[in-house]
Amino acid sequence: MEEAVEAEVADEAAENIESGEETADEAADEAADEAVEAESAEDATDSDDEAEDGGEGEEVDPETWDRYMRITEALLFASAEPMTERMLANRLPEGADVKGLLKALRLMYEGRGVNLVRAGASWAFRTSTDLTDYLNKEVEVARKLSRAAIETLAIIAYHQPVTRAEIEEIRGVSISKGTIDVLMEEEWIKPRGRRQTPGRPLQWGTTDDFLDHFGLETLRDLPGKDELKAAGLLDASPAINAYRATAELFNTDTPEDGEDADGDEEDALPRDALSEVREEPDEPLDPEDGF
Repeated sequence: MEEAVEAEVADEAAENIESGEETADEAADEAADEAVEAESAEDATDSDDEAEDGGEGEEVDPETWDRYMRITEALLFASAEPMTERMLANRLPEGADVKGLLKALRLMYEGRGVNLVRAGASWAFRTSTDLTDYLNKEVEVARKLSRAAIETLAIIAYHQPVTRAEIEEIRGVSISKGTIDVLMEEEWIKPRGRRQTPGRPLQWGTTDDFLDHFGLETLRDLPGKDELKAAGLLDASPAINAYRATAELFNTDTPEDGEDADGDEEDALPRDALSEVREEPDEPLDPEDGF
């Protein structure tokens, strides 16, 4: 009986020893696995750093590095289009660390009025986004009036209130739709009621903005026929030529506001019959022509 108990104890002891050996082996294996994983993680980190830096170029002295920086800065500044790293590498001396140079330039310009920014695979200098409000500038572009618009405005100024048909009769050509629209956009003319004749055509007259733009206090300050002749403008303008038949520029009995549409103003308009009315396109006004 005692021998059986001793044998059982011996078996248990052997099993414990074997179990301990297995535990030790497992611990050793786990430690080895952890070491391999740590080494792999370190290699991966090094690879990421190399990928981010693009691989460091050859080590250069500070003077050479500053020269590379100046070249890169000049290339980016002078280029009309963003430059890729390959384009920069082709211009820089062989062995220059393009990625490192761009990274250094980017840090150098950070927080300044001009920044080095990346757009896709290209790099370029751009003004700082927080300064946009200071860089916007509204520029008024002066529009050149066409000859037709100048002549139409002159007829309206000297013959107002005048209808479209009367303007066409004086000029000898029909008015394109855009001519009246342009003068209305400038706020130099406006409707002045309807003529009490068949069809009740719309009449046109000038505005206060017209007087202000041309430096006039009233319509009577418009240049007279003699002044226009002296300036050489009377013969050049069909609208003014048509006014030669009138004895005076303005009749003292004619109101300036154009309320009397059936007065002497109709008699001041030339009524020469035209055999044909042709369409005249708007042409830009020649700078040498005056008004």
